[in-house]
Amino acid sequence: MACRYAKTRVTVPFQAGWFASARRSADDGWKSSMMKRPIRRAGLWLTFVLAVLQPSLLPATSEHVVVVVWDGMRPDFVSPSLTPNLYALATNGVFFKRHHALYISSTEVNGTGIATGCHPEHSGIIANVDYRPELGWLGTNPTEGLDNIRRGDQLSAGRYLLVPTLAEILHQAGIPTAIAGSKQVVFLHDRARLRTGAATNSVLVYAGNVLPRAAAETVRKGTEDKEFPASAIPNRERDQWTTKALAKGLWHNGVPKFSLLWLSEPDASQHASAPGSSNALAGVESSDKQLGEIVKILGEKHVLDKTDFLITADHGFSTVGRQVDVLELLKRAGFKVFRRFEDPERGDVLVVGLGGSICLYVVEHDEAVTRRLVAFLQTTDFAGVIFSRMPTPGTFPLETVRLNAPNVEPDVVVSLRWSADRNEHGAPGLLVSEGGKGTGTHGSLSPFDMRPNLVACGPSFKRGVVSAVPTGNIDITPTVLHLLGVKQPPVMDGRVLQEALVGSEVPPSEPQTKSLEATAESGLFRWRQTLKVTQVGQAVYFDEGNGAAEIR
Repeated sequence: MACRYAKTRVTVPFQAGWFASARRSADDGWKSSMMKRPIRRAGLWLTFVLAVLQPSLLPATSEHVVVVVWDGMRPDFVSPSLTPNLYALATNGVFFKRHHALYISSTEVNGTGIATGCHPEHSGIIANVDYRPELGWLGTNPTEGLDNIRRGDQLSAGRYLLVPTLAEILHQAGIPTAIAGSKQVVFLHDRARLRTGAATNSVLVYAGNVLPRAAAETVRKGTEDKEFPASAIPNRERDQWTTKALAKGLWHNGVPKFSLLWLSEPDASQHASAPGSSNALAGVESSDKQLGEIVKILGEKHVLDKTDFLITADHGFSTVGRQVDVLELLKRAGFKVFRRFEDPERGDVLVVGLGGSICLYVVEHDEAVTRRLVAFLQTTDFAGVIFSRMPTPGTFPLETVRLNAPNVEPDVVVSLRWSADRNEHGAPGLLVSEGGKGTGTHGSLSPFDMRPNLVACGPSFKRGVVSAVPTGNIDITPTVLHLLGVKQPPVMDGRVLQEALVGSEVPPSEPQTKSLEATAESGLFRWRQTLKVTQVGQAVYFDEGNGAAEIR
C-alpha cells in the first residue's frame, strides 16, 4: 500500500505482491493510515462509473485516445482513498502490475520512449543531460532544451530524434493531435517548427509555451487569461493550468483522435521531500484531481464512452539514502575530471550526474583511462551496475541496456547502488545519488525506479483485469497506433498490448526472464554485478540491476 504507514495493514488486491517480484522484503509490511480517510464518492467518480463502465454503453471501438502521464508515479501509491479516479480506471479496466521504464529511468529518456516506442539506441536520447561536442564542446546540454533541439535538428536535417514520434506518425496519416505538458519534455513529442497537413491543426503546449504561436489565443481562453504559474511544491497550479489548456482550450472546438497530458506531479514533490511524504501524497492527489477533470470534460462533450485512456508514468521513484560526489572521488584517485571542460585534452573525463546514474565521457575514448575508471569503480561502495562502450571485464556492454545510441557516446555508464530499505515515511527504496536534488530521486536500475504505473481503460480494453504480463513505456506508441488504425513504422521496439484488448484471445509470447552476471577481480577486491532482463516477443524490459565489491 501507499501513503503513510500506521499500525494497521490494509491490502488492495492488485497491489499485493507487486514489489515481491522485484524484492520480496519491499512488499512486506506496507501499512497506511491514509486508508482511514473516507473514500471520496464525488459525483465525478460516479458519473464516470455509470457513464463509461457499463458494458451496454461501450462501443466496439474507440474514437479517441487520451494518454495521461503522471510524472514519477509509482503503482503502489494507487488506492481508493488517495487516487479515486485512477483507482476507478484501474479496477474497471486493466492494471499492468509489471510495467517498466526504459533505462536510464529518467524523464527525457522515457518521455522519448513513450513518444517513439523505441529504446535510446534507436531514439538517440540516452539521458536528461548529455554531452555532444557538436552541440556544446565544453559541456553538457539538456536533451529537452529548445536551443539544443533546434540546433540538433539544424545540424542533422531534422533528425535530432533518430526516429519519428507518435505525433509525427499520426500527422502523416492525416490525424491532428493535441499535446499539453507542465514540463518541457513534451516538446520532444511534437517539435516541428514548420507545419503542413494535419500538423497545421495540431497544437503543443509545453511548460506554458504554445506551438504554433497562432494557437496562443485558444490556450489563453482555456486558461482564463492566467499566466503559467510559478513552480511550487506541490506543483498543483502548473498542472491545473496545463489541464485547462488542454481540456478547455485545445478541446474547445472538439476532441481530436489523440491527446496527451503530461503532469509534473508527483515527481516535483517527491524530489523535494521523498516518496510517501505529505507533500508527495498531496502531489499524487493533485494529479488524480486533474485526471478527474479530464474525465468530467470528456463526459460533458459526450465522447467519454468513445475514449480509451492510457494513464502511465515515465519512471518510478526512490529516496536518496546517501549522496556521493563522484567527481571529487575520481579527482583524489588521480583522474583529470570535470563537470565542464576548459579545453579538453585526450584522457580528460566529463562527469555527468543523473541522480541514480552517472555518465562518464572520456575524451578521444582513451582506452587506458577507461579501463582505470572501471577498475576504480569496481572497488567502490556506490556503484551498482557498470556499462562500458569498450569490452571491459566485470561490465556489461552499453547495448545490453540499449544505450548504444550512434549520436551520443559515453564511455562508461553507472547505475548507482540501491536497497529495498524504507525511508522515514515507510516507503521502500533507498538509492545512492549523484547530481540529484532534494531527498528523492530516480534514474537507477532499482525496481522502485524501473516500475512506473500503467492503467488502461475504455471501450477497447478488457474490464477488471490485473495483468501480470510484462509491459513497458515502449509499448505505448504501438498500442495507440493500433487503436487508431495507423500502421507503425519499421523501427519500433515496443509491442501492441494485445492481452489487454477486448476480443483478443491470442496470448502474448511467454515472458522469458534471465539474469546476467559479470565479475572481475582488482587488487584485494572481487566485483560482481547482475542485471535481470525480461523479454516478451521482441520487446525487451529491464527489471533491476545491482552490484557490490567485496574482499576476495
